[in-house]
Amino acid sequence: MSVYTKGGDKGETSLLGGLRVPKDSLRVEVYGTLDEATSAMGLARASCEDDELRGDLHCLQRELIDVMAEVASGFDPDKPRKGKVYRVEPHQVEHLEKLIDAYQEERVPQRGFVTPGGTQAAAAFDMARTFVRRGERRLIALGREEEINPVLLKYFNRLSDYLYMAARIDEQRTVVREVTKQIQTAKAEPEEGTMTELCLSDCDRLVEAGIARADAISVPMVLVVVDAAGDLIELRRMKGSLGVSLKLAPNKGYTAAAVRTPTHEIAKLSQPGGPLFGIDSNIPNFTLVGGGLPLERGGRVVGAVGVSGGSVEEDIDVARAMVAAL
Repeated sequence: MSVYTKGGDKGETSLLGGLRVPKDSLRVEVYGTLDEATSAMGLARASCEDDELRGDLHCLQRELIDVMAEVASGFDPDKPRKGKVYRVEPHQVEHLEKLIDAYQEERVPQRGFVTPGGTQAAAAFDMARTFVRRGERRLIALGREEEINPVLLKYFNRLSDYLYMAARIDEQRTVVREVTKQIQTAKAEPEEGTMTELCLSDCDRLVEAGIARADAISVPMVLVVVDAAGDLIELRRMKGSLGVSLKLAPNKGYTAAAVRTPTHEIAKLSQPGGPLFGIDSNIPNFTLVGGGLPLERGGRVVGAVGVSGGSVEEDIDVARAMVAAL
C-alpha cells in the first residue's frame, strides 16, 4: 500500500468512524498534538539512561495509540457506528497518579521555575510535556463544541504532570550516576611511575600546615585528610573547635575527593536550575559547605582535605594552606 493516498489533497481527512473533517479541525488538532508528544517521548526514551523511566515511556507510548484513537473517532450521526470504540478509563489516570506520587517522594524539593535542559532526556520530557499541555487546551476547546469523555481530560492533565516529574527525576538520577561513577573509579590503577597514594608523612605535613594557619587567624579547627576515594586517613581536632566540625570536616574531604572539585565550587553548581542541583540530598555524606579541596599529584587527584571551624572563607583559607604543603 502506498504511503500517500491523495485522499487528503483537498485539506480534509477521515476520522476513525469514517467522518470527513478539515485537517485543521479541533479534533485533528488534539490527536495531532498528541502525535507530537509521543514523538518527543521517543526522543526522551532514546536518550534516557534510566531503565525505569525508559520502561515508563515505552508503556505510555503504546497506551497513547489508543488514546489518540479515541480522539480520532468521529462518527456520522446519520450512519450506524462500526468498528471498535476506544475510551480512556479511570484506571489509566490512577496509574499515572501512582507514578507521579512515587517520583514525588524521591524528588528533591525545589523552589522557583525550572529551566529545561538539565539533561538531554529531561529536555525531551519537558518538550513532550508542553505538547500535552497544548493538546489539553485544544481538548477543552473541543469540549465546548461537542461532548467529550471527561476522563480523557484528566488523562491529559496527569500525563503532563508525569512528564514534568520524570524530567526532574532524570536530572536528579543522572547526577547520582555521574558522582557514583567518579567514586567507583577513584581507585583506578595509576599510570606507571606516578605516585598517587598519600603517606602518613604527607598527611602530617598537611595537617601541621593547616594548624599553623588556623593559629595565625586565631580560629580553632578540625582538619582532615582523605584518600582518593574519600576515606579518612588523618583527623586532627584543635582545642576549642566546635563539635559539629567533627562531622563536617570529614564530609568536606569526602565530597571534594568524590567530585574532584572544591566544595564551594560544587555549591555554585548546586543552585536551583544548576547541573548538580540536589546532589547533597542524593549522595550520603555530601556537603556543599566550603572548606573541602582536592589534592592533586602528577595530574591526578590523590585525595582531599576538609576543614571546619570558622566561617566558610576561613575554612577555605586554612584548606588552601594545607594543599600548598603537598
